[in-house]
Amino acid sequence: MATCWQGLWAYRSYLIVFLLPIFLLPLPILVPTKEAYCAYSIILMALFWCTEALPLAVTALFPIILYPMMGIMDASEVCIEYFKDTNILFVGGLLVAIAVEHWNLHKRIALCVLLIIGVRPALLLLGFMLVTAFLSMWISNTATTAMMVPIAHAVLEQLYKTPTGKDVEEGSDNPTFELQEPSPQKDVTKLDNGQAHPVPPASSEPKAQKDRQRVRFSQGMSLCVCYSASIGGIATLTGTTPNLVLQGQVNSLFPENGNVVNFASWFGFAFPTMVILLLLAWLWLQVLFLGFNFLKNFGFGGHQREQEQAAFHIIQTEHKLLGPMSFAEKAVSVLFVILVVLWFTREPGFFLGWGNLAFPDKDGKSMASDGTVAIFIGIIMFLVPSKIPGLTQDPDKPGRLKAPPALLNWKTVNEKMPWNIVFLLGGGFALAKGSEKSGLSEWLGDKLTPLQNVPPPAIAFILCLLIATFTECTSNVATTTLFLPILASMAQAICLHPLYVMLPCTLSASLAFMLPVATPPNAIVFSFGGLKVSDMARTGFLLNIIGVLVITLAINSWSFPIFSLYTFPSWAYSNTTANCMVNQANTTTPRP
Repeated sequence: MATCWQGLWAYRSYLIVFLLPIFLLPLPILVPTKEAYCAYSIILMALFWCTEALPLAVTALFPIILYPMMGIMDASEVCIEYFKDTNILFVGGLLVAIAVEHWNLHKRIALCVLLIIGVRPALLLLGFMLVTAFLSMWISNTATTAMMVPIAHAVLEQLYKTPTGKDVEEGSDNPTFELQEPSPQKDVTKLDNGQAHPVPPASSEPKAQKDRQRVRFSQGMSLCVCYSASIGGIATLTGTTPNLVLQGQVNSLFPENGNVVNFASWFGFAFPTMVILLLLAWLWLQVLFLGFNFLKNFGFGGHQREQEQAAFHIIQTEHKLLGPMSFAEKAVSVLFVILVVLWFTREPGFFLGWGNLAFPDKDGKSMASDGTVAIFIGIIMFLVPSKIPGLTQDPDKPGRLKAPPALLNWKTVNEKMPWNIVFLLGGGFALAKGSEKSGLSEWLGDKLTPLQNVPPPAIAFILCLLIATFTECTSNVATTTLFLPILASMAQAICLHPLYVMLPCTLSASLAFMLPVATPPNAIVFSFGGLKVSDMARTGFLLNIIGVLVITLAINSWSFPIFSLYTFPSWAYSNTTANCMVNQANTTTPRP
């Protein structure tokens, strides 16, 4: 019997793939409408994404087969959704990120910041969190974590060594890194008759305490890296894929939105959110893994220890090994700064950008998009040489001259570009378009109209908690892909600004702090050892709550002027909106 269950478990992916479509067949058979056909496709893909019975990107290709067969959309219409402007922005942004990573510019930035911050316990945590968050704003969260974790562990190794090279646990003392643990047993104990008798100190107690301190601080350092990688990604539109999913879904579902979600508007909303959440996460990790004695955590009251000097020396040595900045690093830095400046000034909204002035359409809007800018800078990186222009001897062919290679080459890009995400993004846009074409969005909107009586802040808060919980068990990209079209339909049905619920839920999809499998940065940190699932779950649970509260604060404060959330936008009007518009006109209570 045990062998039978083991066999079924071994073949679980095959069984899910073959049995789920059959199990769900009653839905389209009993309800032969386009709405039911589209619901069948979405439910099937959602279950495949949650179980990962098929690779996520393969599941994302299902609409190309199912929609034409079910009469929802033509194949040509579906295929267009797989390479929209948002996908171009993703590819262009990654081209620049690959160049930064290829020439090791991200490591130089990390080490420079750590040299400035120092190695005191609280400051060391802050330094690693700031560096990781900043890098993950521009390059892959996974790549950032994979680079920062070994640096963190190398620094920790030096912090726990004595000047003679022996380990702390052999008896050396480092007061700065003595975390706030319960004090060891006193040297005096009382017998039952009340007389005090001295007892010899237990030599193993300080050693055990130091071991606990070392383990706790190592855990805190590891978690600070993976958490700040996830937090930093929310700050920019290209920082993490769910942000691009939001932009693509808004442009797909509301074509007349006037490019309301662009790089500048997103940064204005998400960057302050990221900063507040990062600082609160730092305080929470400090309390949990260093204790409440903040003076001691910051190293006040004690002199600089040789262990700290050794750890600082490690960072200096790593920085010196990089040598002076090469021409390639300088060129990538300049192009990166140009890219960010062009993103911010293309169409900021509060003043005319270069896109409005140089490339306007008939309405004065910029015809160039953020994706246009990203691809432009990416192409330039294939043209700029990686060394000061000049001719050198070809080592493989003596006597022949050779030009230096470009900053980027296709082999490097092809190896590091996550093409599967392009298909995953496209599949999400196809799902959203199919929901609109089939009428499923309108049907969902009708069913969700009772939510009109619930206060908008309560709706946003509950939905954020739901998304933050759901994203612990499934891909954050799949989570946003599935939920955003539903949230858009709900907002239209109750006359709520769609971005009022779509923005916070997109940010909440990045709050995957509790489980090692929730996100690649968590898995990388967990694979280094020293952590249990319970450690991550206990730390991440409160951090999830803090994240939802910060996001709720953001959507109810500074996001209002940025996205004009005070009124229901005309570009979101639909047939399901008519009923609530009448009710809204009869009430004096403003809704966002």
